[in-house]
Amino acid sequence: MTSSPAAAHLTASRFLQRWLDADEQRQPLLDEMSRLSLSPAIFAQILQKEMLSGASLNKAMRRLRNLVICTLIKRDLEDKADLNEVVTTISEFADFVVHQHLQELHTELSAIYGVPIGEDSGIEQEMIVLGMGKLGGYELNVSSDIDLIFCYAEDGETHISNENQRCLSNHEYFSRLGKKLIAAIAEITEDGFSFRVDMALRPNGNSGPLVASFGMIEEYFMIQGREWERYAWVKARAMTGKADDIATLDKIIRPFVYRRYLDYGSIDSLRSMHAQIRAEVVRQETKHPERSNNVKLGRGGIREVEFLAQVFQLIRGGRDASLRDRSTRNTLNTLASKGILDPHIVERLLESYTFLRNLEHRLQYLDDAQTHTFPVQSEDQQRIAQMMRCADVPELLAQLQPHRAFVAEQFDAIFKDKANSDNEAEQDLLAANLANNENEENLAAQLTKAGFTDATSAARRLIATWQSPKMQTLSEASRSKLIALVNSALGLIARQDNNHLVCWNRLLDFMEAIARRSAYLALLTEYPHALARVVRMMGASEWAAIFLTRHPILLDELLDESSLHQRPDWLAFQRDLQQQLAQHTGDTERQMEALRELHHAMQFRLLAQDLEGQLSVEHLADELSQLADLIVTATIQAAWETIASRHRPVPRFAVIAYGKLGGKELGYASDLDVIFLYDDDDQDAPGNYAKLAQRFITWMTSHTPAGILFDIDIALRPDGASGLLVSSVNSFARYQEKSAWLWEHQALTRARYCAGDAEIGQRFEQIRGQVLRQERDAHKLAQEILSMRKKMHDAHINRSDLFDLKHDAGGMIDIEFIVQNLVLRYAHQYPQLTANIGNIALLKLSGELGLIDAELADRTSTAYRWFRKLQHSIRLQGEDRARIAHDKIENEAAATVSLWQALFAEQA
Repeated sequence: MTSSPAAAHLTASRFLQRWLDADEQRQPLLDEMSRLSLSPAIFAQILQKEMLSGASLNKAMRRLRNLVICTLIKRDLEDKADLNEVVTTISEFADFVVHQHLQELHTELSAIYGVPIGEDSGIEQEMIVLGMGKLGGYELNVSSDIDLIFCYAEDGETHISNENQRCLSNHEYFSRLGKKLIAAIAEITEDGFSFRVDMALRPNGNSGPLVASFGMIEEYFMIQGREWERYAWVKARAMTGKADDIATLDKIIRPFVYRRYLDYGSIDSLRSMHAQIRAEVVRQETKHPERSNNVKLGRGGIREVEFLAQVFQLIRGGRDASLRDRSTRNTLNTLASKGILDPHIVERLLESYTFLRNLEHRLQYLDDAQTHTFPVQSEDQQRIAQMMRCADVPELLAQLQPHRAFVAEQFDAIFKDKANSDNEAEQDLLAANLANNENEENLAAQLTKAGFTDATSAARRLIATWQSPKMQTLSEASRSKLIALVNSALGLIARQDNNHLVCWNRLLDFMEAIARRSAYLALLTEYPHALARVVRMMGASEWAAIFLTRHPILLDELLDESSLHQRPDWLAFQRDLQQQLAQHTGDTERQMEALRELHHAMQFRLLAQDLEGQLSVEHLADELSQLADLIVTATIQAAWETIASRHRPVPRFAVIAYGKLGGKELGYASDLDVIFLYDDDDQDAPGNYAKLAQRFITWMTSHTPAGILFDIDIALRPDGASGLLVSSVNSFARYQEKSAWLWEHQALTRARYCAGDAEIGQRFEQIRGQVLRQERDAHKLAQEILSMRKKMHDAHINRSDLFDLKHDAGGMIDIEFIVQNLVLRYAHQYPQLTANIGNIALLKLSGELGLIDAELADRTSTAYRWFRKLQHSIRLQGEDRARIAHDKIENEAAATVSLWQALFAEQA
């Protein structure tokens, strides 16, 4: 029979019952208190009341502590408080305890020894108390100890103001203060204690000094800091201290805890740490079988949920500040919102975490003991079941089991050792063959057995790579990982239909590039499906292989298969851009890096979809153009903020796209043809907008560790290379109407507003429409276009036996010139031709309007689509020139030539 809430709290918690039995006045006080959600303000009121009655701070605080614990027990068991309230309240109480005692003790000590002063700054120093573990994340247990670390900013000595005071070094002063603080909080008196205190997490542990200066901490991190301490310091939270000192300390802690790169080596480190913890738990359980149900450290327990959250903090926190939260629950939610973990899995993890933490609390409610193990006595087990609202112990264990099983399953998905034990013999053979320089034949035989064609060349290349200076200087651990990865890749490459040796060479180039980056080796080791995807990409595209080799950080994008199949969420991407730039305001280099990283990541996702055949060339070009638009927009906004002389918060400035970006036909390596317009009468406008344009170009084209964003071509601006970098809208309009060459009007057919001030964008579209709709002499127009086409043809003479898809007669340039002729010739009659809808759509529209033969228009538009697809495929293989055998495009080229002759034959 399920117990009522009232019965549960009155009979199940022996600690609560003993506390109530000790004083009959406590029951009404508890009833009153349990109606409230406790807060620091309430703590202060009760503490003051106790001290006014004559109690010392130590006595009053301990009485308050017992009242707080009992109130939380009652509220929790009566369903008035959820887990969040319980852990937050007890954490806030710990902060309150530390604050109150530290303030009183500092006053006492400074009266005796004077005020500690920094030797460099000359200002008063304060002790910073760091809350670690669950206290740091505001997720403390009701009966937990508190993990603390004491530190201070500067060495120096105390300033004495009278002869009765005795000068101490700052280190000695804070050491005495720390000892007194621990005693005040943790000493057991007739009223109990406030909190048990554990100082073992400080630098050098219990053998180290009780307090440390910032300099000591920094030196320790640099020289002695161990991997498990990175995990511990994720939770470090300053409970006391000056804001400036806390900020300085954070700058010391952050680079130790969070790597600037994606640190997949953390998985192996935490796996090892977890194995050590589990080994100790198993040892204890073997020694004491009755303690075998540990909800914190046991299989599928609380610690495994914490590790699941914190491993991603260590992996990604260096690049993503949102993952530096100290709360396990908040971190899990962030991982879900970012798509790093599946939201449904996170929801279930949080459900299991809540169940386990609630059970842990009830184990502690029993006797106010710091325990995480199911009790031995059957009576006590029944009390726990009662507090968990279960009729009996079997019902409780039946509820517990699926939670632990789910947590263990998710933990194994991340932390299970991915080494392929089934393949160890082949791996050992590969290592032996590579260790002996004369074993080329044996190595070739092994590769042949794996399924390689041309195994001899593959073996020779592998040996050359393995003997390279970079490989020879690797650590033994890295060499072992590389051998394991190469061995895994053998079968993956052999199963591909394309040339094994080409893929093999590309992969070895990639492996050599990342060999010294242990994080990338760890990623591919931990996520075998990522290695499989890498091999597929290497086999499919030379361009993809080079791109990934230059930007191995993009390996991270291969981990989530679902994201690689999703169409881009451009609103979310835009938010990410804004957040990353805002996060690094004032740090131009980091902002430029963030732009490149986000751009490359999205481009890589599109590349992965492209290689899997999920995108048409036209759709891909649309997506790449949209990506470029958003990058341009974000860069303009960020670059404007760096101009100290800017005269308005938002610039009246716009970027106009021409060429491939203007026509939304962008490829992976396309440059951006742009011009810059402004509409601003302020006297400082021309100078500031010239600075903005120049800074924009710098932000786009500068080489950083992440590479560049885009090459920028500004040759299409009014007056070309001799013209101003930026133009006012009015001067641009005058130039286009009176001075522009015909080829500039041709270029205008594929121009559009890209980014910046939308009103300027509207003005540009009006100007563009007016210019394109001018009535022109058809014969003169044709002559000028033919002349321009001849110049381009002469500049790109093809002496090969192949057809140049872009430049040869009947190719893409001819089709683009045909469309430009149709727009400039007929737009005064048919304004719809000025729409920037792409060459294929404009050809079909011209056919529908009867301007050209409809069937020929359809054949030519089909040819253009085929040419683009072929060009894209060739470029993916790293070729600069898109040329192909004539028989592959014979019909398409003939259609283009026929349409060209129909339009231009009489003018030729």
